[in-house]
Amino acid sequence: MERLKVANMTRSAKGTKEEPGKNVAQKAGLNREILSQNWSLLRNQLQYKAAWAGREYVEVDPKFTSRDCHRCGARNDPGQSETYECRACGLVTDRDVNAAINVLAAGVLAAGASTWAAGPCVAPEPYA
Repeated sequence: MERLKVANMTRSAKGTKEEPGKNVAQKAGLNREILSQNWSLLRNQLQYKAAWAGREYVEVDPKFTSRDCHRCGARNDPGQSETYECRACGLVTDRDVNAAINVLAAGVLAAGASTWAAGPCVAPEPYA
């Protein structure tokens, strides 16, 4: 899971009297939505369930997870598009899928694997 700093993400956009903020109403709405999802509760539940299932819970640095290409590692700016396009290797995929693969790879490496590779180390186990 990404190590998100919710307090930083939900700071006010009001600014100061000398330098007023921009899009204050939109930012207030976004803050309300972020806080209503209760991400810390989700994180706590994931930690609990991972321990209960004998799994390791790992948090990774979210820096550049949505900008780095999961195939070649090149850094691109996806902008506001829902599609991620790598200018280096030509990969075209959903930007959330690309970020999720990067988070998974970082988690596998943080958990102690020497390399990231698709295979038995990340394949889900079937439920009995």
